[in-house]
Amino acid sequence: MDMRKYVLNQTGVVALGEAVGVAAMVGIFALLGQFDRTVLLGGIVGGVVSVANFFAMAIGVSIAADKAEQQNVKGGQATIKLSYILRMVAMAVVLFAFAKSGLCNVIALVVPLIFVRFTLTLQEFFKRKPGEQAE
Repeated sequence: MDMRKYVLNQTGVVALGEAVGVAAMVGIFALLGQFDRTVLLGGIVGGVVSVANFFAMAIGVSIAADKAEQQNVKGGQATIKLSYILRMVAMAVVLFAFAKSGLCNVIALVVPLIFVRFTLTLQEFFKRKPGEQAE
């Protein structure tokens, strides 16, 4: 599979997982009687930040892999490090700005960050064939 297609496919899976996770989270807030617009906006912003972070990470890894294939291992390592630093700073700035603005429920803003790992773990669990070993 072409690397671009793979990155877009995985990002689509993550986006779907985020949408389901945020919907479930909003539902839980509603069941607890704590739902308001700040919860919805927090969930949306947190979900978008999570998907954007995943997409940027996948692009950075793809670029680093291309560099490694061209025997530029140090360049690949530098790309990964720079990508990580830029992504973490961007996430921190956006999340902090929305948290301080009062527009978002802070819990609803942060919880979607865990849905990416959960989504990818579920995808791998259901992708494996019976008897197949994990990589």
